[in-house]
Amino acid sequence: MREAHPIERAVGMEYYVSDTDGIGGQLRTDPADFRVEELEAFDPEPVDADPGAYPHVLFRATLHGWDTNDFASALSDDLGISRERVSWAGTKDKHAVTTQLFSVKSADPDAVADVDLSDADVDVLGRTGRPILFGDLAGNAFEVVVRDPAHPDNVDAITADLCAFGGHDPDADEVTVAVPNFFGQQRFGSKRPVTHEVGLEILRGNWKGAVLAYVGSPSEREPEETREARAYADETEDWEGTLDRLPGWLRYERSMCHRLAEDGADEPADFRAALERLPTNLQQLFVNAAQSYVFNRILSERLARGLPFDRPVAGDVVCFADRDAPKELPLPDTDRTQRVDADRVDTVTRHCERGRAFVTAPLVGTETELGDGEPGEIERAVLDDVGIEPADFDLPGEFHSAGTRRAVAVRTALDVERDPLTFAFRLPKGSYATVLLREYLKRDPEALS
Repeated sequence: MREAHPIERAVGMEYYVSDTDGIGGQLRTDPADFRVEELEAFDPEPVDADPGAYPHVLFRATLHGWDTNDFASALSDDLGISRERVSWAGTKDKHAVTTQLFSVKSADPDAVADVDLSDADVDVLGRTGRPILFGDLAGNAFEVVVRDPAHPDNVDAITADLCAFGGHDPDADEVTVAVPNFFGQQRFGSKRPVTHEVGLEILRGNWKGAVLAYVGSPSEREPEETREARAYADETEDWEGTLDRLPGWLRYERSMCHRLAEDGADEPADFRAALERLPTNLQQLFVNAAQSYVFNRILSERLARGLPFDRPVAGDVVCFADRDAPKELPLPDTDRTQRVDADRVDTVTRHCERGRAFVTAPLVGTETELGDGEPGEIERAVLDDVGIEPADFDLPGEFHSAGTRRAVAVRTALDVERDPLTFAFRLPKGSYATVLLREYLKRDPEALS
């Protein structure tokens, strides 16, 4: 186990599992080098089904270099409909070739099939009674090319390390690797990882600190003009002056400063109101990022103490496999949990070995019950260190969170091809390809995004 990159440590990913030197190399040299195909659990009715009962047209789109939100907007413009009638199962990065599901409410299937957008191929699948939603995504299949690796011969040693971490045989016919189920750098920002800092200040009741964490907190990875504006905010708390200095493209920061400059910045409620100027999904992201940071810290401490990830110890909380998940992609059902006492460790271990159960850690919220034994000790120590507790998530509006649990490890069958060096694997929804790939490249996380 070796220490991670400083930017990763800042978001709670403190170690690599593999001690082997990284292979280096480049990701996303071309969008075609990073291919993602959604694995869905969603069966439509035929396209000629009754549109009254099944008003949503379901289609699969293969997008070359499209951001999901941008494609949805372009699609609605092409069809001449409201953007709100378009739904999808998962948001994807534009620096990739992605195959994913969308639905459109009350649309003509022929018009959808005839959509003419560059670098987008549309295949109508049928009709559904409701829109496609995030929960309909089972996972993603990835095919990732690494260009110009400096040490490609290290792949086998890293793979052996990751097989051992998951309790698997590296010489088996199907190679299965495992890594800690960290939240990847994208959750926090690869250039300026501060979303969790904003969330932690909100949870501590420090609304002003949350605004300063978002508007201020300059990063050396940003342009000079941006750094200077953020530093000015930190030093002066002059919101009108900061507004004058912030570049136009930082529209969220500018919106917050405009609210404070216009309506005053005297009370905590003023700073909360400034944060509530932001889109609701961004407000939720702040608290979600804080949960993710705490989760990453818990996993890092579990690694540091040498506790297993593929099987439980006394005090762990496990969840059982989702009965409705695809056979080839076992998924945890976090609504079906069980505490593991010393008498049950061996039995639950067998369930984990067969893919029927998963060791979990908390995404802390108001309804979180912490573990027992050493796992619970780790959870409490991390929460004490960051200065929050489950009751702190009882917040107004979009900032509230009840919490849930998440598997501590993610495993996948891995196929590696050479020339070009290509990794093919599948991950369940919510897990990050870069968390697996970081073990191989061991580079600055900005190079992985």
